[in-house]
Amino acid sequence: MNEERIIELEIKQAYQEDLIQAMNQVVADQQKQIGKLEETCKLLHDKIKSLASSMSERPLLPLDERPPHY
Repeated sequence: MNEERIIELEIKQAYQEDLIQAMNQVVADQQKQIGKLEETCKLLHDKIKSLASSMSERPLLPLDERPPHY
């Protein structure tokens, strides 16, 4: 009976090790994806700031002003 119990525990431990390795791989993949998303957000943030500063440098036309060709 003790030998069967030891074998059963060894089998459970092997499954747990496989599961831990699989979960570790998932976490590592997610971390890479998070890093890429953070970089994308930073680039978009910088682009928006750049566009906002360039928009503030140009004079804005009033919305009700007619274009010259009217």
